[in-house]
Formats: sequence, C-alpha cells, structure tokens
Amino acid sequence: MTALTPHSAKQFILDNTALMAPPHVPEILLHLADEAHDLWQRTEDELVEIGLPPPFWAFAWAGGQGLARYIIDNPGTVRGKRVLDFASGSGLVAIAAAKAGAARVIATDIDPFCVTAIRLNAQANDVGIDFLGTDCIGTDAGWNVILAGDVFYDRSFADRLMPWFATLKGRGAEILVGDPGRSYMPKAGLEPLAVYEVAVTRALEDSLVKRTTVWRFA
Repeated sequence: MTALTPHSAKQFILDNTALMAPPHVPEILLHLADEAHDLWQRTEDELVEIGLPPPFWAFAWAGGQGLARYIIDNPGTVRGKRVLDFASGSGLVAIAAAKAGAARVIATDIDPFCVTAIRLNAQANDVGIDFLGTDCIGTDAGWNVILAGDVFYDRSFADRLMPWFATLKGRGAEILVGDPGRSYMPKAGLEPLAVYEVAVTRALEDSLVKRTTVWRFA
C-alpha cells in the first residue's frame, strides 16, 4: 500500500475489519478490528512510510460507546438539530445521532482513512452523514450540538479544545463529551448526565471494562 486512494482505503478497511456491533451499542454496526493488536501493529508498520496515523477508526472506544448509548437512549438531545461529531473516528457517535433523528450530522476527523470508514459504516446503518476532513477547532458553522468521545487523552489537544468549547457554549451550543477517565479531562464546569460500564479490548486499554461518563459542559 504505497499511496492512499478512496479505493485502497476501502479495500484496506474491508480486508482488516469485520462488520460487528460494539458491545454497548448493539443497535449499530461498524467495520471494526476483531484482532485489535494485530491490526494496530500491521497498520503502523505498513503506513509509517506515508505518514498516516494509527487506526483509531477501527475500534469502538469507551467514550464513544458511552456517548452513542446516551444519544440512542435520549434522542431528544439531537432530534431536529445540526450536530457535529468531533474527532469522529469510526463514526459511531455520528451514526447514533443520525439514528436519533438529527436534522444534519457532520462527522469531522483529520485521519484520511476516516472519510472512507465513516462512509462504509453509515451505509451499513442506512444513515446519511456529511464529512469534514479538516481541523475545525476554533471554527463555528452554527452547530446546535457538539459531540466528542474520548478527546482528552493529550494535554496539548485538551488545551486547544477547551477555549473552543467555551466559545461554542457561550453562544448557546450544547456540548456533550463521553470520557472513560482520560488524563486531561477537565475537572470543573461539567455536569454528569450518565455513567456506563463499557466493555473494551485489553489490547488497547488497561482493563476489560471502562467506567465511562457522559458530561455536559455547564
């Protein structure tokens, strides 16, 4: 795999994943890695030469599963609204929002594989999702709801997110975050909405179950 094209990305995803339901959101099907560590190593080895990141899109992370579960169970959160799923990865949370009746869902991620992964996953769930492949931190397209699963894993990333989230919240947007206790999750200004025990893979996490909270920025 020497260059990424829509065809090569699609073939890589189909060759290295299986269509399955995340444990905590059985209503949704995703193309996921069933041998997590094997795929992680293979893609790091194969893609390092062309500078592509590890395949976060191939796993249903705990924060995303918790947030998707909350949206499915509380569809009024997004129904009839314009929704941005930030750092969408597989598109799990975006698909949940579309299933819950959002007027429009925009999934955003800078990983070039994500546009193909999200398109395949949206098709598997018979929903329509738009995709934005640029760094949208600091921008505002008038979204009513911003959803973000598992985004507080890196200090510098968290430091960029917080002023942006504060600005969006200040003009009236609803911001919901799914987080399983990542190191740089803010300690203040948040309201817990739900807590879930989410099954995850030990190959990527430090336990088989992650206690995951859905927070609303207050």
